[in-house]
Amino acid sequence: MDLKDCRIYLVTDEKACLGKDFYKCIEESIKGGVKIVQLREKKSSTKDFYEKALKVKEICKNYGALFIINDRLDIAQAVEADGVHLGQTDMPIEKAKKILKNKFLIGATARNVKEAKKAELSGADYIGSGAIFGTNTKGNAKKLEMEDLKKIVNSVKIPVFAIGGININNVCMLKNIGLQGICAVSGILSEKDCKKTVNIMLKNFI
Repeated sequence: MDLKDCRIYLVTDEKACLGKDFYKCIEESIKGGVKIVQLREKKSSTKDFYEKALKVKEICKNYGALFIINDRLDIAQAVEADGVHLGQTDMPIEKAKKILKNKFLIGATARNVKEAKKAELSGADYIGSGAIFGTNTKGNAKKLEMEDLKKIVNSVKIPVFAIGGININNVCMLKNIGLQGICAVSGILSEKDCKKTVNIMLKNFI
């Protein structure tokens, strides 16, 4: 699986499933067209995160989707994930690359052109930029203006995924601006039918 094939990127948040089965939501999302899944469970203990990671990796493997771990290099290595996603307050990309010995994809968060260029120079494989429509998932996320997102896309050669409040109703606004794809959390997981939602998102984005 190549990043070039990934258009819809699912970032997990068990709370966003609103009581639906967490693993079933992930599986249905992949069936609908998600090609890359990031396990992001900030409140989990290391043991819980590890056990969740094993289960989610298995689902991704069954359907040929890429599996990314948020922040935790140790968990990514322990479960042999495909990659790790690093925010601005996480370990520096260069250091992570040394530890992971280039065997893992490394994603980075960038909210402006300076951060995007630095991430690319440091060796990031892709960038996540937002929050494009604001978000309820991340309390401290500042809204990113559309013009600034376009500048980020044009400033780097690596794939850029938009994130933040993206759902079936607004995803079409992100068409044709050079994005590799979009990341969604509650925009997929909070919907009744995750598979159908991803399907619609894909149609509205491509």
